[in-house]
Amino acid sequence: GLAAGLAFEKFRPYVNTIATFITRRCFEQVLVDLCLHNLPVTLIGNGGGLVYAPLGPTHQAIEDISIMRPLPNITIISPSDAYEMRCLMLDSINLKGPLYVRIARGGERIINGKKDKIKIGKGLLKKRPGKLLFITTGVMAQKALDASEELNKNYGIDSGVLHLGTIKPLDEKILKYWLPKVKKVITVEENILEGGFGSNILEFVNTHLKNTYIQIQRVGLPNKFVKKYGSQDELHKYYQLDKKNLVTTALKMIS
Repeated sequence: GLAAGLAFEKFRPYVNTIATFITRRCFEQVLVDLCLHNLPVTLIGNGGGLVYAPLGPTHQAIEDISIMRPLPNITIISPSDAYEMRCLMLDSINLKGPLYVRIARGGERIINGKKDKIKIGKGLLKKRPGKLLFITTGVMAQKALDASEELNKNYGIDSGVLHLGTIKPLDEKILKYWLPKVKKVITVEENILEGGFGSNILEFVNTHLKNTYIQIQRVGLPNKFVKKYGSQDELHKYYQLDKKNLVTTALKMIS
């Protein structure tokens, strides 16, 4: 409510807290105070996905993409590393309307640099595809790049990685260009599959590429409360969000 008031007074507030709190707990205020009035407020949800794995399901933001995506007027971004986060924050200053930023724990491997033209609404082709394309958002880009390298090195399979740091709106131009060229796609997200990033890609294909055959496999979290405790990496392995499972999934699709 305070952020909305500041926005009405021509400020652009940046609000930061744990992702579960800034999405679940104040959902109605986000909808009514921010989205309804299309106010320029940036909400930063830290600990997206399974970052707070040791604290259990109350703190695990595994459905925030699904929660925020249907809201009118809101833009949603999920940077893959600190460099992309910095570029997107600078780009957000002049953005019209509310923005939700989903960030991870910090300290992830830097995969972007000055050569990458990072802007809100624009995707980044991190590796050119051959038979298969991984489409990622957030820090899943690093895991997809690792899986792609192993597929190439150990199996002779050329696979690409398309990173979409902006979940809403999708970069329609880059998707329309690459999706018809590859036919086989694996979406990777640290969110439940229902209503998440992969669902967004499926909806895009259904709307914009109806006459194109594309096989899509979604990799993400099941629609269940997380009962396991441990580190983020340990739960990634348990829920098969690791490099090994991405390679296995790709091999099954190719065969």
